[in-house]
Amino acid sequence: MAPRPYWKGYLKLSLVSCPIALYPASSSSERVSFHRINRKSGHRLKQQLVDAETGDVVGKEDIGRGYEVGKGEYLEVPDEELESIRIEATHTIEIDSFVPRTEIDDRYPDSPYYVAPTDQVGQEAFAVIRDAIRQKNMVGLGRVVLSRREHVVMIEAFDKGLLATTLRYPYQVRDESAYFADIPAIELPEEMRNLATHIVETKAAHFEPAKFEDHYESKLVELLKNKQAGRVVKPAKEEAPQHRVINLMDALRASIEAETKKPAAASTRARAGAKRKTGR
Repeated sequence: MAPRPYWKGYLKLSLVSCPIALYPASSSSERVSFHRINRKSGHRLKQQLVDAETGDVVGKEDIGRGYEVGKGEYLEVPDEELESIRIEATHTIEIDSFVPRTEIDDRYPDSPYYVAPTDQVGQEAFAVIRDAIRQKNMVGLGRVVLSRREHVVMIEAFDKGLLATTLRYPYQVRDESAYFADIPAIELPEEMRNLATHIVETKAAHFEPAKFEDHYESKLVELLKNKQAGRVVKPAKEEAPQHRVINLMDALRASIEAETKKPAAASTRARAGAKRKTGR
């Protein structure tokens, strides 16, 4: 079954355009989720909106939006007034400019979407835009209206298609100075820096997200399987707090010693041979 597009429209670069669709590139639907239930009856609960002052349940027809202008004082904004300021959805992402990817602060990217052509006729134009972006090693910046809100999107070549990532606006990014202001400037001894650098070098690797494991999710699935099978779930034992090394230089030296004592990882050929022997 083909994935369902989140948005359909056109991608435009100057006078070149092609029909495209956006598909969410991330998902949380695979995570275990829970419903709130009545512990006495086992039935699922439903939420109701209640007036904070009277305690009365409010019907759907009486629910509105209000902006707080004072304590307990709200300015009501009807749906019709919100509609009057709605950004017109042109259903076109027009690339306005190109910038080096390295210039985009890592705090700005928000939600990623796969971009793919939607018909045979537009595939050539799509390929022209994709290859031009890839060849210049830059990303395009454009705008798109999603769920009534206008978003700036970063468009980059990705595999055979494109990746469009919505960007946060400056007012959505917190300034770092409030968090880093109290961090003092410390002149570290050269030996200490060298030891720390050596540890970094010994742990150098490549980014392989397939190796990431959500340990909490795995334990949650295991817990649910045990409960379904009627097995007793025992509470986890608290781990004893680790001994804290006060001397930083000693801690760095001990870290290097621990790393050098670790057994070398089996080579790819050796692992492949082991798999053949076990028949896995």
